[in-house]
Amino acid sequence: MKRMILLGLAALALPAAALAAPGDMSVAAFLTRANALKEQGPMALFSPDLTLLKSEGKAAGESYRSRLISERATGRPSSCPPDNADIVPEELLTFLGSYPAKVRPRVSIRQGVADYFIKKYPCRNPVTHT
Repeated sequence: MKRMILLGLAALALPAAALAAPGDMSVAAFLTRANALKEQGPMALFSPDLTLLKSEGKAAGESYRSRLISERATGRPSSCPPDNADIVPEELLTFLGSYPAKVRPRVSIRQGVADYFIKKYPCRNPVTHT
């Protein structure tokens, strides 16, 4: 019983980002960690934050991919990326940095990745002449 209480207290001491599902990290937290990694230069390769950010980005990308499949099935996709579309890390970071600072804490990386694809790959409906 005492052990379970200690485990519960330890869980409460974890930062909220550590308890959130991958892809739920805020844009503010993601950018803070990404900028800190940039400052570390080559040493960033040994940082656990690199693995964390990759996990967040992968989960956000998979979430949007699933969403897009559902949207395509209804004929109303939110974006139209090519089949081999990939996220360019520097482009994504620049895009995430375009959110106003006040908004960043309330936007998840999952939403940020969706917004990135929507902006980068808008659907263009061909105009038909009859």
